[in-house]
Amino acid sequence: MAIQPIRLFGDPVLRTPADPVKDFDKELRKLVKDLTDTMMDAPGAGLAAPQIGVGLRVFTYYVDDQLGHLINPNLDLSDEADEEGEEGCLSFPGLSFPTPRALRAVATGFNMHGEPVTLEGTDLMARCFQHETDHLDGVLFIDRMDTKQRKLAMKAIREADWSGLSAPAVKFSPHATHGKAL
Repeated sequence: MAIQPIRLFGDPVLRTPADPVKDFDKELRKLVKDLTDTMMDAPGAGLAAPQIGVGLRVFTYYVDDQLGHLINPNLDLSDEADEEGEEGCLSFPGLSFPTPRALRAVATGFNMHGEPVTLEGTDLMARCFQHETDHLDGVLFIDRMDTKQRKLAMKAIREADWSGLSAPAVKFSPHATHGKAL
């Protein structure tokens, strides 16, 4: 297992849009394994590469006993909204808030071998696809809240035990790609 430290709110990598994956190689397969191991250990319903400090468009998910991953995702969302769904995030440990999301989502992208994938989800699965894709765009779930709910969330974040902790030390790859699949 290769469990990685999860970056917490305040770490700039969480606000930085991730780069598309270009090489579907051994390093990418290791990233997917690291993401999966870290997500399952946390435990979480999803985990995006920026949450472990890797700026690539990759996420893993584990919802309704379905385990998987998606690379370079694109979403097609329904107009029907789930306004009251509770949402949490591994980068905001122990906190969850009502966050509006589309009720249904179709996610297209690739698996770790570069094969095209289409995933469809409703309710929690759709919420997961949207949440993790947002991470890849540098968007956090608190950004999706209305002003009143966001103020309550920010207060809870400031009061959280983990708030203000320093980011984990970054380990650099000895490879020319510096940990990124280019």
